[in-house]
Amino acid sequence: MTRLLTWLFGRLPIGWLQLSHSKTRLMAAVSGVAFANILVFTQLGILGSLGESTKAPYNLFTADIMVYAEDVNALTDGSNIARQYMYQALAVDGVSEATTLFIGMLNWQRTGEKSTSLQIFGIDPDTLNFTDADIQADLSKLRLPNSALIDGNTRGVSADLFEGVSLADPLFLEANDTTLSAVGALDIGGGFGADGTIIVSDQTFLGLFPQRKSGAPNYILVNVAGGVSPEVVVERLRAVLPADTVQVNTLAGAGAANLKFQTTEKPTGIIFGFGVLIGVLVGIVIVYQVLSTDVASHLREYATFKAMGYGHKFFLGIVFEEAMVLAVFGYIPGFLISVGLYKGLNAAAGLPIGMDSTRAILVFVGTLVACAVSGAIATRRLAAADPADLF
Repeated sequence: MTRLLTWLFGRLPIGWLQLSHSKTRLMAAVSGVAFANILVFTQLGILGSLGESTKAPYNLFTADIMVYAEDVNALTDGSNIARQYMYQALAVDGVSEATTLFIGMLNWQRTGEKSTSLQIFGIDPDTLNFTDADIQADLSKLRLPNSALIDGNTRGVSADLFEGVSLADPLFLEANDTTLSAVGALDIGGGFGADGTIIVSDQTFLGLFPQRKSGAPNYILVNVAGGVSPEVVVERLRAVLPADTVQVNTLAGAGAANLKFQTTEKPTGIIFGFGVLIGVLVGIVIVYQVLSTDVASHLREYATFKAMGYGHKFFLGIVFEEAMVLAVFGYIPGFLISVGLYKGLNAAAGLPIGMDSTRAILVFVGTLVACAVSGAIATRRLAAADPADLF
């Protein structure tokens, strides 16, 4: 390591030699930085899984525009809207087709097992242009009463249960005192709001929830004519539909608004976002304590160099060298342990959590910056030191 750093820096790596002189202190410092990295990775991973689970339902649909109640923030909250807005939307220039979408929560009751929560979508099976290709292929099966497409990655349920589910070999499930026949499986996964997803026809949905009315869906999905910008049609719809009752947004815009709400206003997003900040602060404090102690223990040596005419940049270089060594040595075990934690969380909680290159690079750069900040703070005492006072 000494030879490598000598080659990299073009000089004797004084910072590394000072750190490695005390193996115990070096290991403690590296462990502290690794812990801070693990904390940040964990918080960012859970925040990322919150984002993925928030966006996942929107990915099931291919509509250009969504119309929904003015008080809606998340996909499953807020009021219903009047079906008549769909007919008003169809009369707007640039709109080619529209349909209604019903959303609710369903408890799947399994004998001898705890109840499984499912986010349920009800859509007209004759409207093929509003769902992704995987759903379109099986959508016609939903014309059969009480038939459904179920999430094959439902949390807490063995994947073997969904093996080979088809129209010829359906999976029967009990929910809301009704027997549903799952005639196809989807690949979605659980999230923070539900263990899985199930898709049925609008008529089956209304049968499961008799208190709901066909004239009051949760959303209206709109497609625009070819060559027409969805943003232009959004503005036209906003001019026609009552702004105090409904919101009009592109599908992507609705998903982004939901994600922003989940991460900046819901307690879950705020807590884990705050956890990232705490992890960064922990790392800065740990590295500062190590470097500050090191500067204090070598203050006389530094003062000798200072008396010989070495400038402050020389000392900054030594301390920054120590900071970078701690950053790199702490990041590697922190990263590896975090990858293992991600896999464990995915297996135990069924959350869509995993390491990606962007997050890995972001945390590495953040670790370098945090350690550099700690180093800059730790050298303040040295900058003010007078060699004459130290001898």
